[in-house]
Amino acid sequence: MSTVQNSEQDAPSGRLVGLDDSFARELPELCMDFVADSVEAPATLVLNDDLAQRLGMDPVWLGSPQGTEVLVGNRVPEGAHPVAMAYAGHQFGNYSPRLGDGRALLLGELLDGDSERRDLHLKGSGRTPFARGGDGKASIGPMLREYVVSEAMAALGIPTTRSLAVVSTGESVMRETPEPGAVLVRVAASHIRVGTFEYAVRLGGDELVRRLADYSIARHHPEAASATNPYLAFLGAVIEAQAGLVAQWMLVGFIHGVMNTDNMTISGEGIDYGPCAFMDRYDPATVFSSIDHGGRYAYGNQPAVAAWNLARLAETLLGLIATDPDEAIELATAELAEFQSRFQQHWSNGLARKLGLESPPSDGPLFEDLLSTMQADRLDWTGTFRELARTLRVEATDDDGSGEAPAAHSEAMRQWIGRWRAELEAQGRPVGSTAEGMDEVNPLYIPRNHLVDDALSDATGGTLAGFEELVRVLKDPYHRRDGCDGFTTPAPEGFEDTFRTFCGT
Repeated sequence: MSTVQNSEQDAPSGRLVGLDDSFARELPELCMDFVADSVEAPATLVLNDDLAQRLGMDPVWLGSPQGTEVLVGNRVPEGAHPVAMAYAGHQFGNYSPRLGDGRALLLGELLDGDSERRDLHLKGSGRTPFARGGDGKASIGPMLREYVVSEAMAALGIPTTRSLAVVSTGESVMRETPEPGAVLVRVAASHIRVGTFEYAVRLGGDELVRRLADYSIARHHPEAASATNPYLAFLGAVIEAQAGLVAQWMLVGFIHGVMNTDNMTISGEGIDYGPCAFMDRYDPATVFSSIDHGGRYAYGNQPAVAAWNLARLAETLLGLIATDPDEAIELATAELAEFQSRFQQHWSNGLARKLGLESPPSDGPLFEDLLSTMQADRLDWTGTFRELARTLRVEATDDDGSGEAPAAHSEAMRQWIGRWRAELEAQGRPVGSTAEGMDEVNPLYIPRNHLVDDALSDATGGTLAGFEELVRVLKDPYHRRDGCDGFTTPAPEGFEDTFRTFCGT
């Protein structure tokens, strides 16, 4: 492994300084000092200027040769303490006791414009002791995929890690064929995962778990500290955060693809967008990940998987929740039982908003019947809700007042639309403003798989124009713009039947 320069004495004004290392300092058992592999010809491919400014960084300096050296890991910023973080995890239900950052480094932490602590993290920066036989590298396609998906999530208002930059290493990475190498610079509320707790309980028992939980409470869920049972309250806070997150994923048709416990954060942010995808045609059994052969992480399975993962977190906290094992299990089980109702509340309220309703409908099966009809009619998830808003506009301007749905709708869908209109009327929802409100919560532009695939293919070949245009469109997902109709079109018929996503390792 090549050495890196350890100072920025020659860096211009605006350099990245003032990084903290609270995680490494307070929990040294859960990380390992390490530095990135040095690369000879780094070049910044994409830089998130808006995020840089929010983090108090100068985008001009970050794009300079000195800034690029920092972003790729060649130069360690002032105050940084690079570490590879340790964690365990259940991967597809199977426990792995030692995973960790095999190709990533936590450079340090900084405060953003809201005085919130944020991790600065490199992905693809070289092989660490946690690599388990991997090469520690990343190729440009998967790193750009994480960039575009994480930034799309942020624009949709969904809690997520963010992408600051993707930097070319100038090296080739061998996958099925040689691919250009790259490093992703990621920003997160933290990189503490359910798997971090699984590692801690095995390594240091209740005492180490207590220190990790206290750190996590102070950083992410401070309200738990004042509860009668802080560690039970902490578990409840994580359950609530994940119930809300998964519901928001489902409401935009997102499939994470690899919901292992090492990919579930304590903060409630989405992380590790590897074999992820957005669903076009609605089908709860939709799977795109090439490694999910049994459909464990299919679209419709995500709430159940989240609950299963949270049960693994609860197991690590039992010794802190109560001294009596039976009491601890009883308390944790009761808290875990709340996940389904919390998820259902987020889901039902979110679906009501997508349909222009003030609250879930009095017509109990209305939501379920919509989903059944969408599946039977093979309807596009994202486009359907925008189309429903359009039908309200047709009704508002229809001279004879009939408000008939377009003939392209099936008979089942036309009948459902009649029931939906009746529910809107019962809730006193005016047609025109309801349609406008629906467009404010139902995205028009999402990272459709065929568009992302084309953009990443071009980028791997050296052309970033398509990727840059896609990122630009996704920054404002709700408002229609001239010349962007191609970004609203579902994939060609048959595309999703063969489309697969990959981890990139």
